[in-house]
Amino acid sequence: MKEPYEGKSDWPAGNILWFAVMIWFSSSLLSQTAYLAIYGLPYDATALLKSLGPIYYFVLVLELAMWGGLFAMGGYKFYRSRQDPMMNPAPTPVSQ
Repeated sequence: MKEPYEGKSDWPAGNILWFAVMIWFSSSLLSQTAYLAIYGLPYDATALLKSLGPIYYFVLVLELAMWGGLFAMGGYKFYRSRQDPMMNPAPTPVSQ
């Protein structure tokens, strides 16, 4: 008798990355909305980051690295999707 299909127990890293990006974007949007509702004008993100002092540069480099990684992953996925499927065949499942 065949075993029922069991799904993966772990999520792919790409899904987790997109969830993180969506959470980050949503929290930024909600934060800006709350500030706008309280003070009547949007906050200046650059002024807020510069108020951190020298840590500002670390935060800036960290954000640039995150965006660079995101674009690199997207570019790699795009590159892989454009390759000939016969060059990289999908692995065949091992039967027990």
